Amino acid sequence: MTVVFSATALACSLLLSAHQPAYAENTATSERQLTKLIEKFQEAIHKKDTAGFMELFVREDVTWTVAYTDASVDRYNASRKDPKEPLATRVQTGGSPRKFIEGIAKAKMPQSERFSNVHIDTDGHVAHVWFDYTFMVGDYKSAWGKESWQVVRTEAGWKIAAVTWSAEENPVPPEV
Repeated sequence: MTVVFSATALACSLLLSAHQPAYAENTATSERQLTKLIEKFQEAIHKKDTAGFMELFVREDVTWTVAYTDASVDRYNASRKDPKEPLATRVQTGGSPRKFIEGIAKAKMPQSERFSNVHIDTDGHVAHVWFDYTFMVGDYKSAWGKESWQVVRTEAGWKIAAVTWSAEENPVPPEV
């Protein structure tokens, strides 16, 4: 009985250990591919490439949600010129990747989004990408916060399925 148990335990151990490197290799490959997706996102913003930007998403109407800080909402609401103008809210969901990149493409000033502290968690099929960001308009630090992407691996490669982020708007206006 002990011999049978030992042989079974050994066989299970060998089977499990043989499977782990394939998983690690798949995860490492996925992480490299996701890093490329991040680079393409930043590059599309920098180049004002609407078509290239839209190719990064699983579909056009993905979740696109921002949570503004209380201070940002208070500053915006205090600066309203017309009292009939609607008050800003902390969470806004009316945007889309297309509206975002089209606004950038129309802007006269160069814009970019800088990422730091990037964390990728994936099993090779789905991924969560989480990072600190700074949104720049020219040399002006316009907003910053945390950004989170839900990403899926499709037949056409990794695609972004949802984007949520926090935003602290710069309280100091840009120099004119």
